[in-house]
Amino acid sequence: MLLEITNTRSPVEDLSFLLHKHPDRFQSFDLSFGKAHVFYPEMSPARCTAALLLDVDPIHLVRGRKGPSGEGGSMDQYVNDRPYVASSFMSVAISQVFGSALAGKCKDRPEAVERVLPLEARLSVVPCRGGEAFLRSLFEPLGYEVEASRHPLDERFPEWGEGPYFTVGLKAAVRLQDLLSHLYVLVPVLDDQKHYWIGQDEVEKLLRHGEGWLAAHPEKERITARYLGHWGSLTRSALARLLEEDEASEEEEEKAAEAKAAEEEKVERPLRLNEQRLGAVLAAIRASDARRVVDLGCGEGRLLSALLEDRAFTEIVGMDVSHRALEIAASRLRLDRMPEQKRARIRLLQGALTYRDKCLAGFDAAAVVEVVEHLDKHRLSAFERVLFGQQKPLTIVLTTPNVEYNARFEDLPAGKLRHRDHRFEWTRAEFRAWAEGVSSRYGYRVRFLPVGDEDPALGPPCQMAVFGRNP
Repeated sequence: MLLEITNTRSPVEDLSFLLHKHPDRFQSFDLSFGKAHVFYPEMSPARCTAALLLDVDPIHLVRGRKGPSGEGGSMDQYVNDRPYVASSFMSVAISQVFGSALAGKCKDRPEAVERVLPLEARLSVVPCRGGEAFLRSLFEPLGYEVEASRHPLDERFPEWGEGPYFTVGLKAAVRLQDLLSHLYVLVPVLDDQKHYWIGQDEVEKLLRHGEGWLAAHPEKERITARYLGHWGSLTRSALARLLEEDEASEEEEEKAAEAKAAEEEKVERPLRLNEQRLGAVLAAIRASDARRVVDLGCGEGRLLSALLEDRAFTEIVGMDVSHRALEIAASRLRLDRMPEQKRARIRLLQGALTYRDKCLAGFDAAAVVEVVEHLDKHRLSAFERVLFGQQKPLTIVLTTPNVEYNARFEDLPAGKLRHRDHRFEWTRAEFRAWAEGVSSRYGYRVRFLPVGDEDPALGPPCQMAVFGRNP
């Protein structure tokens, strides 16, 4: 049972510091079911790979237990796949051996905890009760590139068919803490069984390690049920709390969206910046000769309304995380009274920028208008991966505030961002560095355009990047 994790971003040794395991040592740890060994099969200036190897003792595991008849253990307690496949044993090992990394703690390099790394994970053998499609449905929405190789039941007898076992490779730009949390929860979900008693404390573990991603995951019901051993009462309890988390998050987002419109409009109204911004975005999309357009983070539908008036756009999709914003957009657009032919050109979808949605792939153009600054910085990599690496529109038009220009707004106190929900606002140099970096990583070229009148010293109030996918 082997898990390998590889970091390829310099300094690659950040991985060893985060794991709290020295690359020059072979370390062993006693666990209740056997031993765990940590070593580094690869350590070079370009790559650092850490391996977690489990040695499960099946005899020790069942010794002293009673079987259903009370006469002692049955043969299948000794002869099974438990010592050889990734299962709940792996989750226990991650929590005990890599506990500090899982908790997001690093004494020697605390700044590395929040660092997004290009990580690769490989699980040598994983039982997947549900097949490759289910495996992909767990990891791909989280932004992972998934490689899955299925193993036959017995290579000597191909007529027996394929088994439920896979070698799995995962690749993503994520924090190490996020990768370990995903593995901790999802490996037992793939296996669909646990080696220990499941009680209320498992609900707490699930919610703790699923914080920030499980409530919005499209497979959250199946994940919850499998993780909790299909115990109905525990599953219902966990889902109810996830729903509360999701609704609270959605309510916060709706309030933030409403406040955003009011606050930013108040700050930017003297410049009529919103009109200039939407006009610039619309012009860039038209110049790309796009026919199918998606507005990511469409809000109340102002850009959608402008797109609808141009018959050159044959398919228009508005996506937003907030149900309330979509309701306002539908009302603003008067979808219920729109002529059928026009109505057929537009759809509104609820979704998040950081989760993969296959129905949003392959559009000619995507607009991301004043949205990216609302994301936590450690979620930017997931946004990049989903939009640039998976949806891959031919053209991406993205706008964001220029923080340098904030000094020109009389109603904005010094040092304050334009809206309290903004997680950051970029300088021109920061925006250019980010845009050029993401273009290089995902095969795009980029050009920059000002939005609004440029200040000689501070630049324009809004900055826009137009990304074009390389042939």
